[in-house]
Amino acid sequence: MTVSSAPGKVYLFGEHAVVYGEPAVPCAIERRATVSVEPRADDHIRVTARDLSLDGFTVEYGQSPDERPDVDVPTPLVEAATGYVDAAVEQARDAVSDPEAGFDVTIESDIPLGAGLGSSAAVVVASIDAATRSLGVELDPVEIAERAYQAEYEVQSGQASRADTFCSAMGGAVRVEGDDCRTIDTPNLPFVVGFDGGAGDTGALVAGVRDLKERYAFAADTVETVGDIVREGETLLADADADGDPDEELLAELGNLMDFNHGLLEALGVSSRSLDNMVWAARMAGAHGAKLTGAGGGGCIVALDPTPETETGLRFTPGCEDVFRAELATEGVRVEAESAVGARGDDGGEAGERDEGAE
Repeated sequence: MTVSSAPGKVYLFGEHAVVYGEPAVPCAIERRATVSVEPRADDHIRVTARDLSLDGFTVEYGQSPDERPDVDVPTPLVEAATGYVDAAVEQARDAVSDPEAGFDVTIESDIPLGAGLGSSAAVVVASIDAATRSLGVELDPVEIAERAYQAEYEVQSGQASRADTFCSAMGGAVRVEGDDCRTIDTPNLPFVVGFDGGAGDTGALVAGVRDLKERYAFAADTVETVGDIVREGETLLADADADGDPDEELLAELGNLMDFNHGLLEALGVSSRSLDNMVWAARMAGAHGAKLTGAGGGGCIVALDPTPETETGLRFTPGCEDVFRAELATEGVRVEAESAVGARGDDGGEAGERDEGAE
């Protein structure tokens, strides 16, 4: 069995605008999706999903249309555990030149599903790495990032950006602008994440911003202004000492930019009452800045605060279900365990069958 993991992320700046070619700076955090893969003797895929913020399940299916999974679990979990895994498996098959490779796949994640922390990207990145390694092929993280982007692009009907998958594959802080993706140096920023327990509809939120941008010139200007904020933030990071903790002046300036960024995202209609409540609670607790992270509509906010005050404030904020400090993940995708490559395993059961006693 081969086991790989990949980190989630928070956006320091730039979500939504990155879809339109503006730059974004996401940062990998030490919340990971771990994917275990065992090759099979047939072309079936058996997926076991656990800890994805919802009840888990196990399902097996083949490639033909009448062998698709039919399980009574929430749609977001099915999409995360089968849609993204399907696309990742196709990328792995292409990488190893074996279109009929089958796999038993187990997903375990401590990244809240659909909450703006890059859960799908982490699952796809880790799945591609584990699947290819299980068949004796080791891919460079840059190639994994590209293949993971293609997988997300397919599942998200062409609305994906390279930001999440590149960040998850490479780790640390990255800068993405269109097809230009690169790592950047950054101090160990003191991220605090608040989670409202919900999840936004990424497709609907992206479509909503697109509609506003096409209808109103000032909405298009707002998207461009988000890009200007990112560029200003890049300048600040470029002048900072990447080897130590950030000083108060840097945190204050980055925080101001985060506050501006959140205000613009709110104007574009992608925030929510719970996210705004958490943002204001963080600011009132003394955070240097706070904003939503990811698609919005629900999910997570990220704040900058080296003290425990923001964590305390968020814990007492109505609608905040969880709060945690997020360390910068300096490693991206990595192998956690790897057995010797051998023959594919047994067939594991009938296609399309849901296991008894599903997780």
